[in-house]
Amino acid sequence: MTEDEIVKAIAALLCHPEPVEGRHRILLGIGDDAALWQPSRSHRSVISTDMLVEGVHFRRETMSLEDAGWRAMAAALSDLAAMGARPVLATVALGVPAAKADAQIVELYRGIAAAARRFEITIAGGDLSRCDLVTISVTVVGEVSNSRAKTRAGGGPGDVLAVTGALGAARAGLELANQPRLMEGANKDAALQAFRRPTPRIAEGRFLGASANVTSMMDCSDGLSTDARRLCAASGCGAVLEAVAVADSAREVAQRLGEDPERFALAGGEDFELLVTVRARAFRYLAGRYEKRFNKKLLRVGALRKGRDLEWRGAPLDRLGWDHFAEGAPRRGG
Repeated sequence: MTEDEIVKAIAALLCHPEPVEGRHRILLGIGDDAALWQPSRSHRSVISTDMLVEGVHFRRETMSLEDAGWRAMAAALSDLAAMGARPVLATVALGVPAAKADAQIVELYRGIAAAARRFEITIAGGDLSRCDLVTISVTVVGEVSNSRAKTRAGGGPGDVLAVTGALGAARAGLELANQPRLMEGANKDAALQAFRRPTPRIAEGRFLGASANVTSMMDCSDGLSTDARRLCAASGCGAVLEAVAVADSAREVAQRLGEDPERFALAGGEDFELLVTVRARAFRYLAGRYEKRFNKKLLRVGALRKGRDLEWRGAPLDRLGWDHFAEGAPRRGG
C-alpha cells in the first residue's frame, strides 16, 4: 500500500457509527495538512502527549500491536482523567519498520481506533514514518471548566490520600505475559487485561474533579511509591502511607513469586488509577458518593502531613516504581 492508501485505510477504521460529544467542533480532520478545531469558549483546553516505544514499553512477544495501540491511547487519556477533563480530540504519530509497514500500521490503528471509540475521543490527524522500532506517540486534547481542573499541587497536611482502585494488576499482567504458566484462572485473565488493555479513569476523574473537596489529583502510572512522592513534592508536603490497596491478581502473583504483595503493588506501574487528596472532613461523604456512582470503593492509602518525607511501615519509603532514566532501569514492557 502507498502512504495515501494507508491514510485512507486509517480513516476507514476511525469512522464513528454514532456521534461523539464535541466532534462537531472538529471542522477539518484527517486528509489535510492540519486539523481545524473550534475550542469551547467556556472551558480550558487540557493537552498531553504520551509515547510507547517497542522494547521499552512493550514487546511483541508479550503484547500484540493492536494491544499496544490501545495502551498508547489509554495512557494518554489517563493524563486527561487526572486533570478532571473530558477527552475531545487526539493526533497520532507512528513510526514502524519498513518491512510490512502497512500491515503493522493497520494493526496498531485497530487498537487505537477501538480505544478512541470506547472513550469517545476523535482522532483528528497524525503522521507516519519509517523507524527501526515501532514507536507510538499520542497527543490528546481535553476540556475542563476552570473550577473543576485539578493538578498535583493543592494538597495539604491532614488531607486523605486515596486511589480510585486497587493497584498492581498491570505489573501482575506483565509477569504473567513473561511466565504464562505461573497461574491460571480469573485472576490471570484480569491481570493480562490490565496489562494489555488498561482503562483510563475518565469518568472517575470528571466526578472527582467536580468536588471542591478534592485538593489534588494525578494518575498513578509509575507506581504508588513514585507518584505519591511527585504529588507530595508538588503540594509541598510529606505523607504517611497506611496501607496499599492490592489487586487480587497482584496479590496472587506476588505470593507465587515469593514477594510481599504490598511492596509488589507499590513498585508496579501503568495501573492508570487516579491518586487523589481529599479534605479529611469530607472524605467519608465523598467516598460514599463515589461508591454509589461507580460501584467500587475510593480506597484510602494514607494521609498528607507537614514536612517532605514519605513514610511507610514506620520507615522512609524507597522509590520503587518506574523511572525512564534511572541507572539500570528495566524495560517497562518486560
